[in-house]
Amino acid sequence: MKGSRGPFVVARRELFGLLSDDGSRGVTLLSAPAGSGKTVLLRSWIGDAGLGDRVAWVSVERGEQDAQRFWLSVIGEVRAAIGADAFVEKRGPAPVFEGEAVVGRLAAELGSLERPVVLVLDDLHELHAADALGQLELLIARRPPLLRVVLASRHDPRLGLHRLRLAGELREIRSADLRFTLEETQELLAAAGVALCGESLARLHERTEGWAAGLRLAALALAGHPDPERFVAEFSGSERTVADYLFAEVLERQPEEARRLLRRTSIVERVNGSLADLLTGAAGSVRILQELEEHNAFVISLDASRSWFRYHRLFADLLRLELERAEPDAVRELHRAAAGWHAQHGEVVDAVRHAQAAGDWASAARLLADHSFSLWLDGLGATTYALLTGFPPGVIRADPELARVFAGGAVWRGSLGDAETYIALAERNAAKVPDERRPRFEARLGLSRLQLARRRGDFRSALTEAQLLAVEAPAAGEAGPGDDVRAAALMHLGIVELWSARFEEAERHLEQGLALARLGGRPYLEVQCLAHLAVAAGRRSLARARARALEAIAIAEAHGWGADRVAGAALVALGTVDVWQGRFDDAEGWLERARHVVRPELEPATGQLLHLTRGRLYAARGRPEEAAAAFRAAAQIEALVVAPQLMTGPASRLLAQTQLLLGDGAAAQVTLAGLPEEQRDSGMARAALAYAHLAGGDVHAAVDTITPVLEGSAQSLPLLLVEAFLLDAAARDLLGDAQAAESDVERALELAEPDGLIWPFVVTPARGLLERHPPHRTAHSGLLKDILDVLAGSLPSAPASEPAALREDLSQSELRVLRYLPSNLSAPEIGHELYLSFHTVKTHMRNIYGKLGVHRRTEAVERARELGLLAPSSRLR
Repeated sequence: MKGSRGPFVVARRELFGLLSDDGSRGVTLLSAPAGSGKTVLLRSWIGDAGLGDRVAWVSVERGEQDAQRFWLSVIGEVRAAIGADAFVEKRGPAPVFEGEAVVGRLAAELGSLERPVVLVLDDLHELHAADALGQLELLIARRPPLLRVVLASRHDPRLGLHRLRLAGELREIRSADLRFTLEETQELLAAAGVALCGESLARLHERTEGWAAGLRLAALALAGHPDPERFVAEFSGSERTVADYLFAEVLERQPEEARRLLRRTSIVERVNGSLADLLTGAAGSVRILQELEEHNAFVISLDASRSWFRYHRLFADLLRLELERAEPDAVRELHRAAAGWHAQHGEVVDAVRHAQAAGDWASAARLLADHSFSLWLDGLGATTYALLTGFPPGVIRADPELARVFAGGAVWRGSLGDAETYIALAERNAAKVPDERRPRFEARLGLSRLQLARRRGDFRSALTEAQLLAVEAPAAGEAGPGDDVRAAALMHLGIVELWSARFEEAERHLEQGLALARLGGRPYLEVQCLAHLAVAAGRRSLARARARALEAIAIAEAHGWGADRVAGAALVALGTVDVWQGRFDDAEGWLERARHVVRPELEPATGQLLHLTRGRLYAARGRPEEAAAAFRAAAQIEALVVAPQLMTGPASRLLAQTQLLLGDGAAAQVTLAGLPEEQRDSGMARAALAYAHLAGGDVHAAVDTITPVLEGSAQSLPLLLVEAFLLDAAARDLLGDAQAAESDVERALELAEPDGLIWPFVVTPARGLLERHPPHRTAHSGLLKDILDVLAGSLPSAPASEPAALREDLSQSELRVLRYLPSNLSAPEIGHELYLSFHTVKTHMRNIYGKLGVHRRTEAVERARELGLLAPSSRLR
């Protein structure tokens, strides 16, 4: 904010001293009525002190009820004041605003200030959002030493300032301090070119009581007045009569064209030439506004090109009173015209406000219904809610589209009971929606039902709703109205399909939602699509899952959402990948971040995956009690979720295995008995039973139980097969079949190699087998060494950054040969292992080199590791 001294501005040195000499007082309160000169004082002090480049100036919007919009303004201005290398995290608007966390981070970031910064909050009395005031109190309480806070308000804000006052940390400037002295009054008049005799000067000062607005009005009126002494004799300067003088001496001295413009444009918060032309019915308004701004201190330009203007709020209030007096019948039509102008220019919030002011409830409702979803995505959820509460209760009860908007907002806020109530109200009154609007209404109401079902974990109902919604993907390059809704519908559909184990459909719809989110510039939706694509990708490629999760987190952090709920699924996905790949320290960091942002009551499947992954981490680190607690928490969520096919079973299976590890076989049997009937023959259930048989010494039963998993006749996820082969290896070893045990271990390593899986080897009783596994006969010596390193307490190699894509995918035969390239086996020996001729192996190797873009075997191995086709080697650390 650049401070400057404009016309009729006096350098008030004594007050400047109070503002500058803060001592230990880091907070300054200017509390005084309208027209006391608070804003002018602060701007002139900033300019005089040369603080312009270190001041974050925030003027609170009239009637501000949106905490997020307020804080985004604060963060933006603070970043600008600190400079281009600001360490304050940039933040974009989001549908869900977690204010306390955001303000806590801001306070922490400002602790790194190296030079003082002044945060000025002007017109703080206009901040009507109770949560924003509470958050401001938090910032003040945690204020770092080099941050000064200046609060300018018409009355004392509700901020618990008494604590600062008692601690001697509050500087207060009030009405009496702001009154002009006689000398300052003379200086003000001189700046306006007005000279009064001593008696008249004293009388004017006495009658205005040093009130800044009264003196400025007097200076305006006296400039060029034919009889200044008589004017002073008649001028009272009090608030009660200032309106009369304002209109008599300021407004009435303007030509009729300017008076009409000022009156009719007083209904809007800001005005430009086009809008003013519409409201006055005449051309050339911008010229008049510019002239008024040059000669009248109550008209203020808002941009460098002097195309947008606002009026001093005291002046605007009085202009509205004059409009009501002079043209009472025009007010409603002016608001209606302003609503149309703002709607035409995409300014939906202002359009709705003016339609409401005009009493045009139907237009206001249609505007809000059409744009509410986009407003939520723009981070204007609180503003939207405030607009909704601006409708009479009878209108809301009778209008199904408004009820649907209320339902959507309630889902965003997590008020699921309210959402259900408003959905029911919208359904009862659906017949009132005009035919031409019915398809859009039904689609958006269906989306609200889908969101609600998903939030409650009712995936069966969500799938039914999604099928009824019949979301279609957009054509290439297509964009248009409603794309935000369509992108969100595709996203929610894909998420529900993912957790319902419909993987192909899930990935297709999530990819479509991602493309549309990117096309529409909706990073909030983009992050969620990427995060759930990461979960889906984990079935086939942990490298792909990692890349998707990191991309989601990077986008979230670029918008300041890295510690927000939207990043939760991506954090869990990345932590899950790190657990599977044995990077337990990294995993713990991601999962700890996720723990603070994931809300299982709103994202039950994500919450369940978080608990499962934390349990796997504790199990790998030899902390079985904590693992059991995490698995129990996951099982509790599972019991509340309706038909989550993807997540059904793992918690009970892992809990049973942990209970066996703790020596509580009876509890494990009870846990396994609680598995759903349809799950009892699954690969997960058989793995748990095999563990139980091994723990009980029934090795043959363990082999019999796990064999259908190995043969593929029992349904199993690919990641579980590694564990299954290790269980079979342990059983075969106990039976004395060393060759079968070695073959099982080699098969487990082969399955684990492409993704660098380590976790199953850590938690399965196979360490002795791994240590005895002959390195000269394995095609996976690098992975085996990494596993043994982790078992010994070392870290696996760090994952490579996402590489460029393959020129062409490797065939299954080429992948089989690739897995032997890290070994010391020659090409003929590889052929012997794979029952292939030497020439066939050499052909496959040439194809591998060409597709990987390399020329030598060592380069091929390194490139394959970068692509996640081979496990990272410990030698790369």
